[in-house]
Amino acid sequence: MLVIPAIDLKDGQCVRLRQGRMEDATVFSNDPVAMAGRWVDEGARRLHIVDLNGAFAGVPINADVINEICAAHPELVVQVGGGIRDEDTVQTYLEAGVQYVIIGTRAINAPHFVNDLCLEFPGHIIVGLDARNGKVAIDGWSKLSRHDVIDIAQKFAEDGVEAIIYTDIGRDGMMTGVNVESTVKLAQSVNIPVIASGGITNLDDIRALCEVADEGIVGAITGRAIYEGTLDFAEAQKLADELTES
Repeated sequence: MLVIPAIDLKDGQCVRLRQGRMEDATVFSNDPVAMAGRWVDEGARRLHIVDLNGAFAGVPINADVINEICAAHPELVVQVGGGIRDEDTVQTYLEAGVQYVIIGTRAINAPHFVNDLCLEFPGHIIVGLDARNGKVAIDGWSKLSRHDVIDIAQKFAEDGVEAIIYTDIGRDGMMTGVNVESTVKLAQSVNIPVIASGGITNLDDIRALCEVADEGIVGAITGRAIYEGTLDFAEAQKLADELTES
């Protein structure tokens, strides 16, 4: 199972939000490219990058920084989300070296968009489903939709998305532990990989996810914990490798 460091970009800086609130941001680095290098040096095999400004604006805002990270680490698998609302943006990111693009709000508001992307860019599309109490949130988590997270995940699996990133909003950035039960429930309902996100705090969370990795959970995204030091990234990936070796 992959432990995936998160780099959330706001105004060109590496930050973390609490529960998706832009006004509640902690700046962890003014040099996201150097921060990416740190995680690579510690053994990261994939990086999760979110253009927070882009997510709210609906268009990429921090694309230059993302392109710099890809150029600096061509061997790194990079997945990017935030403000990806059209085919041209997807094409541009893939050409820059991004391996996976993550569709969030647009996937809910225009489901056919995901189907179109899967046909046009097979193997490169991930859908991010952010949920609270089983319902999907959109527009930077500012709105709760009526969509049931499992129902919509099954539809996107049929469309051919590569994976689902599942975030429990109530836990994201709160350092309260990952919601293993909900993540497993979602993974069991689809035939594509699920990446866990939100609330991962320490090695106990990594152990808990590794115990259920066979259900289809292939990765865990972690942000605040590795920046604040409650989780040692290198140690976490080493533990995950040991526990999920087949």
